[in-house]
Amino acid sequence: MTRAAILRAPHTPLEVTDIDLPAPGPGRLRVRLAAAGVCHSDLSLTNGTMGVPVPAVLGHEGAGTVTAVGEGVTRFAPGDEVVLNWAPSCGSCHACSLGEVWLCADALTGAGDVHARTTADGTELHPGLNVAAFAEETVVAEKCVLPAPAGIPLTDAALLGCAVLTGYGAVHHSARVREGESVVVYGVGGVGLAVLQSARIAGAAQIIAVDVSPAKEELARAAGATDYVVASDTTAKEVRKLTGGHGADVAVECVGRAATIRTAWESTRRGGRTTVVGIGGKDQQVTFNALEIFHWGRTLTGCVYGNSDPARDLPVIGEHVRAGRLDLASMVTEHITLGDIPAAFDNMLAGRGGRALVVF
Repeated sequence: MTRAAILRAPHTPLEVTDIDLPAPGPGRLRVRLAAAGVCHSDLSLTNGTMGVPVPAVLGHEGAGTVTAVGEGVTRFAPGDEVVLNWAPSCGSCHACSLGEVWLCADALTGAGDVHARTTADGTELHPGLNVAAFAEETVVAEKCVLPAPAGIPLTDAALLGCAVLTGYGAVHHSARVREGESVVVYGVGGVGLAVLQSARIAGAAQIIAVDVSPAKEELARAAGATDYVVASDTTAKEVRKLTGGHGADVAVECVGRAATIRTAWESTRRGGRTTVVGIGGKDQQVTFNALEIFHWGRTLTGCVYGNSDPARDLPVIGEHVRAGRLDLASMVTEHITLGDIPAAFDNMLAGRGGRALVVF
């Protein structure tokens, strides 16, 4: 038995209870979690923005230690420290053949094991986003783990599995920020903090953070922001004023709301680039007229998992952490238990804090 946070049905609070986690089968391994981050995607699964079979164990951003391996597992052994990879690529679909592994057709459906965990009464539990990290231990496919970068505490390394890969990739792969450019970041949550630090690593000359909460200014500036704007109806004008009247070269939207996406786009210069990281609902409709698209010459780009290849990018990010260029611990504003996850969701909705981290 192991403790886990279960989603019984959408729009219901997570329930912390004991679950049965059998020995790993062929191609599977068992991981004892050190920590798991509470991500906005987990909230989106609970409120129905994203669909998930229920009942389910959510959580997808985590790191831990392998405790057992099943038949056929060759790359890992008990005692290895690993980072969970919630979107493993198949390597053979059309997207993978193009090198766009973050768009793999099987990433969200091809690795989860619905027989790997059950409730006390025998009810099978779906592994939310393949890895079911809101649990003391989990059983996952071998391709759902990556070696944890050496020299990084596992409680910090948990953030690498989603927030940091997404934020780093949004800057370096999607927006492709160049040295000396100006960047505006909308939303100073876990991913937004990773974007701010990554923009600094990329050599951005001006980094503007935008959030609804004045209380996040200190957090944003510590992550690399040179300017801070409290979101309002005039945000785009304020950003243009801060950038000499032209607008930022790059905007990264980490909120997932139609109004914020539109504002991010408007806050860039002619020819500017907007990358949308936030996950919004189907009801969030963004509109543009044909003339302004022509006149401004801007680009608007979606971004999935930072357009990252985790196997390629994790070692690079690990080196940034070891060199002191990327501070993982500073992104965490709250250490919690499994039972505190609903309160962490409430804080997320209210725009309070950075990353909440479940520490086991």
